[in-house]
Amino acid sequence: MKVLVINCGSSSLKYQLIDMANESVLCKGLCDRIGLAGSTITHSANGSKCKVEMPFPTHTEAFEALVKQMTEGEGKVINDISEVGAIGHRMVHGGEAFKESCLVSDEVMDTMRELAPLAPLHNPACVLGVEAAKKVFGADKPMVAVFDTAFHSTMPAKSYMYALPYEYYEKYHVRRYGFHGTSHRFVSLAAAEYLQKDPSELKIVTCHLGNGSSVAAVDGGKVLDTSMGMTPLSGLIMGTRSGDMDPSIPGYIENATGMTPSEFDDVMNKKSGFLGISGVSSDNRDVCTAAEAGDERAQLALDMLTYQLKKYIGGYAAAMGGLDCVIFCGGIGENNPEARSSVCKDMEFLGISIDEVQNSKRGLDINDITAPDAKTKVLVICTNEELMIARDTKTIVDALGDRI
Repeated sequence: MKVLVINCGSSSLKYQLIDMANESVLCKGLCDRIGLAGSTITHSANGSKCKVEMPFPTHTEAFEALVKQMTEGEGKVINDISEVGAIGHRMVHGGEAFKESCLVSDEVMDTMRELAPLAPLHNPACVLGVEAAKKVFGADKPMVAVFDTAFHSTMPAKSYMYALPYEYYEKYHVRRYGFHGTSHRFVSLAAAEYLQKDPSELKIVTCHLGNGSSVAAVDGGKVLDTSMGMTPLSGLIMGTRSGDMDPSIPGYIENATGMTPSEFDDVMNKKSGFLGISGVSSDNRDVCTAAEAGDERAQLALDMLTYQLKKYIGGYAAAMGGLDCVIFCGGIGENNPEARSSVCKDMEFLGISIDEVQNSKRGLDINDITAPDAKTKVLVICTNEELMIARDTKTIVDALGDRI
C-alpha cells in the first residue's frame, strides 16, 4: 500500500507519499502561500527537487498540483491516483473526543469543527485539508485522522487538570492536552525497539526540541505528564513562545501598556521565547552563533532552555519513580550536540552521563550517546511523524478489509 501523508496548515500543505512495503519515501513536498500571492509547490522525488510558482486559490488547487507532480514529469512516482491506497491526515487537536487515530467520517469532521475553539489556527485547516482531498481523490478514498493530542490522552486527572473551578473543565474543556504526541510516540517506540524492551517495561523522558518544544514522561508506554498544556504555548521556552509564566503577567502588562488581551496573546506566541530574550532570532542556530560571539542575552536564552529541561527531566523521573532513558529529538534535539551536553551535565545523580565523542556524531537514525558506565540510556532519535501517521493509516485501513 502507498499512503499519502498530509499536514495541512491554513496557507500550506506538506505531503509525503510513502510505500508501506518498505516504508520508503517516494516523494515529498510543500505547497506554500495557499490563497496568497506568490504561491509555490516544492516537490522532491527521484533524487531531484523542483520549485514551481503557480496560483493556489484554495487547498483544492494545491492537491491538484501535488497530484500532477506525482504523476507527471521528472517527479513522477505513480501513474495515477488509484495507486494511492489511503491518505493519512495530521490532526492537531482531538480534545477528549479522540484518544487514538481513526477513520475519517462525517461525524469525525463535525467533531473537529466543534473542537475548533481549542485550536483555532489548526483544526479548521485540518478540516479544509480533508475536504479538499475528497474533492481531488474522491470521497471513497479511505482517509485516516491521526491526532497530535491522542498519545497524551492516557494522562491521569492529577496531571491534566488545572486548579480552576471545576465547572470550567466541565463547560469549557479547560485542561492540559499536550502536543507533539505523534513524535513522542514514535521515538518512545523506537527506543523500546532499540533497547529490546517492551514499552511497558520502560520509564522514558522524551524531549522534542525545535521551534516548538515539549517534554513528556512516558511510563510503561503511556504518557503520565507532558509540558504543553491546553495550548502549545506552555512549558519550555521556544522559538517565539514564552513557555510557562506567572498567569498574572498578561493582566499586569495589559494594564501597564494598554495592550488588549489579543495583542498580548500575540506577544506571548510570536514575539517571546528565543526571539524575545535574545533579541537576535527565533532560530536556535542563530542564537547559538550569537552566544558564541559573546552575546549575553543569546547565552541567557540557551541557559534558560537547559535549566528548564533539567527541571523537567528530574521532575518527571520523580513522578515516574525512576528513569531508564532520556530521548532527544526534533530540530534542536537531533542537531545540537552542545545543547544535549549542557542538559546532561551534572545529572549523574539520575544515572545520566554521556559520551561526548558519540554525542558529536550526526546523521544517525538512532545515536546512543550514553557513557559506558551510565545507568540511564541517553538516545538521539530522528523523529518521523509522517511515518507514524502512515503506519496508523495502514493499520486502520488494513483492518477494515472489504468494508471500504
